[in-house]
Amino acid sequence: MFGETSAFSGFSVDDLDAARRFYGETLGLKVEEAGEGEMRMLFLTLAGGTRVFVYPKEEHTAASYTILNFQVDDVDRAVDELAARGVTTERYPGFDADEKGILRGGDGRPTIAWFTDPAGNVLSVLQEDV
Repeated sequence: MFGETSAFSGFSVDDLDAARRFYGETLGLKVEEAGEGEMRMLFLTLAGGTRVFVYPKEEHTAASYTILNFQVDDVDRAVDELAARGVTTERYPGFDADEKGILRGGDGRPTIAWFTDPAGNVLSVLQEDV
């Protein structure tokens, strides 16, 4: 039924201006704003043209799961660059992350580090182990 259509993901934030700054300035993504007033929203454009819809929600609750995974060639370098931009990695119970907040992969698992956007939504940088 939908095999020939395009689709995109979306998530909510509690402060659209903070999200625009974070995704555009901190992460360096292309951010487009659309609508006005209560219908204001953002579209993030990722590599390959993938778009993600970001919308404000008054009673926003941060996602309790990873909403976006950024695949990178070098997680250490990505974490260092994020830290230089004021972003800290998150540590979660049950995951043995190193001093940089990186969970080292192996046995088919990726090397990954999690961080959050200003609304508390969880994001990650991950590197497939070769």
